[in-house]
Amino acid sequence: MKIETVRVTEFSYPSRRATDAAGHSHPGPLTQARLAMMTITTDDGHQGHAFGPCEVIRPHVLDAFVRKVLIGRHPYMREALWDELEHWQRGSAGQLTDRALAVVDQALWDLAGRALGVPVWQLIGGWRDKVPAYGSTMCGDELKGGLSTPDEYAEFACKLVARGYKAIKLHTWMPPVAFAPSVAMDIKACAAVREAVGPDIALMLDGYHNYSRMDALTIGRALEKLQFTWFEEMMNEQSMASYVWLAGQLDIPILGPESLSGKHYARAEWVKAGASDILRAGVPGVGGITPTLKVAHLAESFGMDCEVHGNGAANLAVCAAIRNGRWYERGLLHPFLDYDEVPAYLRRLADPMDADGFVHLSQAPGLGEDIDFDHIAAHTLREF
Repeated sequence: MKIETVRVTEFSYPSRRATDAAGHSHPGPLTQARLAMMTITTDDGHQGHAFGPCEVIRPHVLDAFVRKVLIGRHPYMREALWDELEHWQRGSAGQLTDRALAVVDQALWDLAGRALGVPVWQLIGGWRDKVPAYGSTMCGDELKGGLSTPDEYAEFACKLVARGYKAIKLHTWMPPVAFAPSVAMDIKACAAVREAVGPDIALMLDGYHNYSRMDALTIGRALEKLQFTWFEEMMNEQSMASYVWLAGQLDIPILGPESLSGKHYARAEWVKAGASDILRAGVPGVGGITPTLKVAHLAESFGMDCEVHGNGAANLAVCAAIRNGRWYERGLLHPFLDYDEVPAYLRRLADPMDADGFVHLSQAPGLGEDIDFDHIAAHTLREF
């Protein structure tokens, strides 16, 4: 078996998500969004698929790097292929990003699972077939009835608990919201949610890297009184020393790094420095399933948990295959959006959740995404 072709299909699908001036997602009018699907095909007809942003897997990236490494190679040699692609990053002038690497890696895992007739989470080495989810909110907004006040966060949190979630993570207000960032408003929102849901629901806060050390310390001490489960990305993660300082001041677990580049290498430095109590890695952000597993096992070696960042089939597969991660991040959630509405390019959700807050793993081979190839074919914008 050898890889014969690597192609990308860009397509459109209806979406009610909009992006503000700072890149945060919010509810918006129905528009046609764009997405790309990479398909890797072998000489005996096996295929693997993975989705990613159109801007990430562009023709130049495929021609200059991906096809040079993959064509003619055995698709099961994922470690070798990932390693060679990572080597090409240095000379790519920043073109071969970790997110591009992640799309290739996911497609290779999907191909192997489909060819062998095994779900990826079992191919890795399954630990569990269902994972408790936490509801991860969108950032705060200025939409009446949305997430514009602490009371609205509290009302939405009650709805999430009624839906079955046993844990909720807040993303509070960020620029361009007029008053953001605001230490006082963040604390008020966290306090309102705790009062609304009671002591038995796990709560977390993602501070979204806007704060100074002293602001982060003020919020962290408030979260300790509110018995929050963890505090995440409250400062710029490029300053590891700031996280070492904060972790030494607080009892609440610090989770990170989330968005920092450097894959498992950078996260090893955080463990060594004592910059976080819980490690963080997500498939798109660190370059694929392959390095995310490296981070999880690194954390396990030090007796640490590793919480997987973000939703989607690949992140869910990792959650099911490791024993030192408690939750699956299901979101982003908002009162004006129905997360359980199936995207047009899929036939079913990749992460269906039951009434008790558990996401059940698919038994379908590969990543388990039931792709609507007919929709993609009918709404193709270009192929290369």
